[in-house]
Amino acid sequence: MSGYTPYGGIRGVWHSRATEVLAPGPAGTGKTRGILEKVHLYLLKYHGTRALICRKTRASMTESVLVTFEAKVVRAGCNLNNQSRRTRTGYDYENGSAMVVGGLDNPDRIMSTEYDIIAVFEATECSEDDWEKLTTRLRNGHGPYHQIIADCNPAAPSHWLKRRADRGQMEVHECRHQDNPVLWNRELGQWTEAGNKYLATLQSLTGHRRARLLDGRWSAAEGLVYPEFNPATHVVNAMPPGWEKWPKLRSIDFGYVHPFVCQWWAIDPDSRLYLYREIYHSRRTVADHAASINRHSDGETYVATVTDHDAEDRATLAAHGIQTVAANKDHRTGRDAVHDRLRVQGDGRPRIYFLAGATIETDRELYQAKKPTSTVAEFDCYLYPPGQDGKAPKEEPIKLYDDGLDAMRYAIMHLDAAGRGHGASVITVDDAAAGILATDLETERAWA
Repeated sequence: MSGYTPYGGIRGVWHSRATEVLAPGPAGTGKTRGILEKVHLYLLKYHGTRALICRKTRASMTESVLVTFEAKVVRAGCNLNNQSRRTRTGYDYENGSAMVVGGLDNPDRIMSTEYDIIAVFEATECSEDDWEKLTTRLRNGHGPYHQIIADCNPAAPSHWLKRRADRGQMEVHECRHQDNPVLWNRELGQWTEAGNKYLATLQSLTGHRRARLLDGRWSAAEGLVYPEFNPATHVVNAMPPGWEKWPKLRSIDFGYVHPFVCQWWAIDPDSRLYLYREIYHSRRTVADHAASINRHSDGETYVATVTDHDAEDRATLAAHGIQTVAANKDHRTGRDAVHDRLRVQGDGRPRIYFLAGATIETDRELYQAKKPTSTVAEFDCYLYPPGQDGKAPKEEPIKLYDDGLDAMRYAIMHLDAAGRGHGASVITVDDAAAGILATDLETERAWA
């Protein structure tokens, strides 16, 4: 492990043998690398041991955790050549140890074996149920101690991770920017050039994002546009049986500097929406996205593809065989419809769900800039502007971090029938079977 020295909170993680360990801290403190270094050293030191490194979704690891591991951590003793990063399921060690790579969106694979040490990255994405299930897998018995480590940026003070730590169930090692030698020169006692540049980026943040990512505080988001959203309620690890036969819809919000978002929705027999696939990526042309949309849509049919109104971008999609319908962009009515979908109904369920791992590819540039990389991630960032005395006025939300939520609103508005309530869908499974899939032409003309 020459060339790496842990400092601060990560040094505490390295020396800990507690069963449950939490390493919270602002962005850029070196938490991920430090934990990966410990897991790697554990596997090298204790022959025949098994480790799991995971996030809520496997796809989100490709351009984040695995890049750090392969570029900065591994120097010897581990095979990097047997799989590509995108499809990698693990790393084999020369001494018989093994590291499994997984996502909690595919629990059957990672829960079917036992481990000596587990590292969960961006653990605020996970539920406490996910965490407790993982603790039951700490029983491989080949290392001198078993341990599960969580790394995270702070979230709301009510988050289960903080509550679990406050109850004394987790040993906590707070991380700070000064722990990262890339940002802080310990000998000179000052920020490096990279540190000044990185901190300037974080200092440009506002509100709860600044408190969490710069200051490392567990801070609630004030003025959320959709406070009804709860990952424990609305995010599912698997689609219901038979969903492949349900009617489907695509919705698109155009973007280049801001992410381009294409969402694939399935509509269940009770008119609930399920987001089962999405493109969420910046700095690619519409033509590039069109090719990807066609590739991932192979074998499926859709009741419509609803888009933002940009004529040139819609023409580009049409040139690639993707016919579109202009979205109803009435923001206030659309937000009301989203609120109604998110609320838990009398049957104990909401009318919209999001599949964990729906995002096809994590945008590495957005990830490094600490911006949302999926529609689900936008819910915590989409806010009303602050009003007097800290109260949010009743006005339009801040136009930031809303690209996926705009596409979602287009889909809901397209499906919700005028005069039938926001929860009633125009299209049912029976309609689809009968071929009644066209949207009312006069309504479409009014929207265009």
